[in-house]
Amino acid sequence: MMTAGMDAARVSLAHGSLDEALDRLRLIRAVSEEQGRTVGVLADLPGPKVRAESFPNGGARLTEGAPLELVTGGVGETSGAQRIAIDHPGALAALAEGDSIVLGDGAIELRVTSVGVDRAWATVTTGGHAQGRPGVALPSGRLEISSPTVEDLRLLDALAEAGIDAVAISFVRSAADVERARDAVGDDGPMLVAKIETQEAVDALEDVISVADGVMVARGDLGIRCALEDVPHYQKRIIRTGVAFGRPVITATQMLESMVRAPAPTRAEVSDVANAVFDGTSALMLSGETAIGHDPVSAVATMARVAKRAEQEFNYELWGRNLGRQQTVEAQGAPVPVRITAAISAAAWRAATDAEVTAIIACTTTGSTARAISRFRPTVPVLAVTPSLRTARQLSMAWGVSPILADRRTTTDDIVWFAIQAVAEQRVVRAGDLVAVLVGSPTDPDPATDTLRLVRVQ
Repeated sequence: MMTAGMDAARVSLAHGSLDEALDRLRLIRAVSEEQGRTVGVLADLPGPKVRAESFPNGGARLTEGAPLELVTGGVGETSGAQRIAIDHPGALAALAEGDSIVLGDGAIELRVTSVGVDRAWATVTTGGHAQGRPGVALPSGRLEISSPTVEDLRLLDALAEAGIDAVAISFVRSAADVERARDAVGDDGPMLVAKIETQEAVDALEDVISVADGVMVARGDLGIRCALEDVPHYQKRIIRTGVAFGRPVITATQMLESMVRAPAPTRAEVSDVANAVFDGTSALMLSGETAIGHDPVSAVATMARVAKRAEQEFNYELWGRNLGRQQTVEAQGAPVPVRITAAISAAAWRAATDAEVTAIIACTTTGSTARAISRFRPTVPVLAVTPSLRTARQLSMAWGVSPILADRRTTTDDIVWFAIQAVAEQRVVRAGDLVAVLVGSPTDPDPATDTLRLVRVQ
């Protein structure tokens, strides 16, 4: 999958134990080192999502019109074609006759026919194949749940200790949800990616993105909890807002869904992937296609091929020009370092175009400098020179950024000089090339990207 184009791997904590997730983290790190690649790892917290207990290997077919029993899950409980165990202890008490229940990302629907003391009964109104531990969507507002959960925070602590690069916070509803996770790991912890999959998060979008390090368009649950016809419009809005704030945006769910079983995607799926690129997404994510699909490598290669073809048609000049105007509005009222970084990164984009530079070198410790220029989608390579391996891995989710590790330097002149040297050693640029270098002061207590230099490589 790495060879086929995988830049980052998502490890879901909703499926499997913490130990299994940590084993996968170690495996990805080992293979990426063998391959000489910088591959980030995003751990996806389960959140307060209600799920069915595991279906048997190979799954089960739920047939339209068939009756089934709903029970409360627990240790040793499993689900099948006639009986579904739900892992939330309050789920059955929240049901009423006539309620609609959706499994997974909406492929299977049940209708509650009666509710007892410790179980309920339902009829399959839309059949389908259920496997793993699919989500169970109950009528909105029935359960009082918040994110991150106590279990999420326990997992987050263990993941941060293991050095995970990024963590996705599920079912975010407000900026406070992200801030609770931040309080748990501190400012030096992993990237926090807010998953936008509730109407509340959409309504508070700018507040949520302003406190998160990245954002995910989680279209599966978003399409269940919001009107389905709103999802494409929300996707465009989330991407546009994330890019304006300089946050990586991941577009996810059902992108090549048919490739879970089929050797090729549908034409509609190919168009969906390309349109996400045209929208300006930073990254594209596969879910079931690589988690349980019959040919994960082919799915990755297909997505990479479609994305590259879409980028050939992307109007980079118009994008950068429009973003420059939008960024000016977004920066109004922002802290001084944010305004400085916005102005310098906009100047770097213009300089890259006007001076015809060969590459843009972003000298960065946290990755913010690289992300600031990445959002302009420059037509030349963006090379992030950083002393931090974690930052290098985190930048795998940023658009068009190639990280290069270099030693930490203590003066701006040294940072610029040795960054150019590191890039030249990688043979990305040659003697005589003109490069744009973005850098901030390493001793500034309130850091900002405040310097742009155009340098001729010697």
